[in-house]
Amino acid sequence: MTKPIIEVKNLAKDFDGNAVLKDITEQVDPGQVIVVIGPSGSGKSTFLRCLNLLETPTSGQVAFDGQDLTTLDTKRVNELREQMGMVFQGFNLFPNMSVLENIKLAPMKVKGTSDADATKRAHELLQQVNLDDHADAFPSSLSGGQKQRVAIARALAMDPKVMLFDEPTSALDPEMVGEVLNVMKDLANQGMTMVVVTHEMGFAKSVADRIWFMADGYIQENSTPDDFFAHPQTERAQDFLSKILM
Repeated sequence: MTKPIIEVKNLAKDFDGNAVLKDITEQVDPGQVIVVIGPSGSGKSTFLRCLNLLETPTSGQVAFDGQDLTTLDTKRVNELREQMGMVFQGFNLFPNMSVLENIKLAPMKVKGTSDADATKRAHELLQQVNLDDHADAFPSSLSGGQKQRVAIARALAMDPKVMLFDEPTSALDPEMVGEVLNVMKDLANQGMTMVVVTHEMGFAKSVADRIWFMADGYIQENSTPDDFFAHPQTERAQDFLSKILM
């Protein structure tokens, strides 16, 4: 029996007395692609940030690879966090560094990877995201879609066990969304474990193993894409789908 790579038990998160996440218990198995969807303000991004303790849960457990992150000291959390790549809405690239330097930085600083090995790996990752011809460019010269593909390559440079995506296409012009989603589809096809918060329903339908529908601080449905989109069980999900699939 495969052990879950991420286990969440009774997770809750309050901000100033306002309950954003309420008693969530779920798990992610190695190689799974989980897509988290739901209305704005339902706690999706907060939930994702709790998975690697960028947000500290108010209560409950978050286990990664068998270790409860909420019980560990900062040093150990940081070590485990290195194994969880994260891609945000904003690209967070260093503007004073070339694309290549952005990707090499963390493996060299954090893992002690040699310059030669980091450079070789960076070029491999840039080829993977179809940007090796931009290795010497600076972020200011890139489109939004290109910046996000560099951000994905940078996260992959740490050889994570899991990739977390927080609405990675929401800041992009529509014509650039596809190039980022294609990179994510390739990752899924390669067996990368992924948890993706997104509004891209086509991606959710075609790539997800499971859809987690989140609303009002709970994961209200956990089902296959086929079941969720054809037969949503809750009124909340039916209402959500009726608005976005009109």
